[in-house]
Amino acid sequence: MRTVTYFFIFLNLSLAVFEEPAVYPLPFLVTSLVEVVCLLVFFGRLTHFAKVTFRDTFWKDTKNICIMVAILLSLTDLAIYGILRIYNVSSIRWSRIVRPVFLINFAESRQIRRAFRSIRNTLPEITYVFLLFMFSLLMFSLMALKLFGERNLRTAEGLPYFKNYLEIVFDLYVLVTTANSPDVMMPAFDFSSWYALFFIAFVIVNTYIFMSLFLAVVYNNYKKHLKVMFEEVDCD
Repeated sequence: MRTVTYFFIFLNLSLAVFEEPAVYPLPFLVTSLVEVVCLLVFFGRLTHFAKVTFRDTFWKDTKNICIMVAILLSLTDLAIYGILRIYNVSSIRWSRIVRPVFLINFAESRQIRRAFRSIRNTLPEITYVFLLFMFSLLMFSLMALKLFGERNLRTAEGLPYFKNYLEIVFDLYVLVTTANSPDVMMPAFDFSSWYALFFIAFVIVNTYIFMSLFLAVVYNNYKKHLKVMFEEVDCD
């Protein structure tokens, strides 16, 4: 049963590759039939679990309620999407976002739920580091606006360089990943090579220091919560 459940969960999640907009598009009838089969299997698995569980216990378990709601939402969305498609009305399959619910909430996914719960418990504790990072990003963006906003610089495409504060925030946020380096620096560097020091300082502070600190906090807190969770399981 565990193998069958995982197979149909994987099949259900894989439909995103074949549904519009798709990497390998398949006819809507094919993908919808596969999804209906998957949902029927999930409903059968849930029904089987209800047969071997006390009724009060079954309905008090939020995991079962989540699966039931996800099945109903998926079927409703599939029916609405199919009807709109018949009348050539464009729409979006909004129920795709509930598909991971099946992966998390089935009884066979106990280890996945533990990992998910550890991530959820870790989030509040990394908020302070994230806020410090955002403060640093906003302050560097403000300095960039003051440094380059009045220089009348242009990008390689001829667009104004560092004129809009929100665009600066986004460009420097991307620079944290170094995805736009050194392109984002070149207009300022061409104006004066000394301006490279600003971008070097930004990368050192935000990419190397803050990202390392952020990763360390996430790892340590996640490991702590996971350890506590396994200790509680052993005690039970």
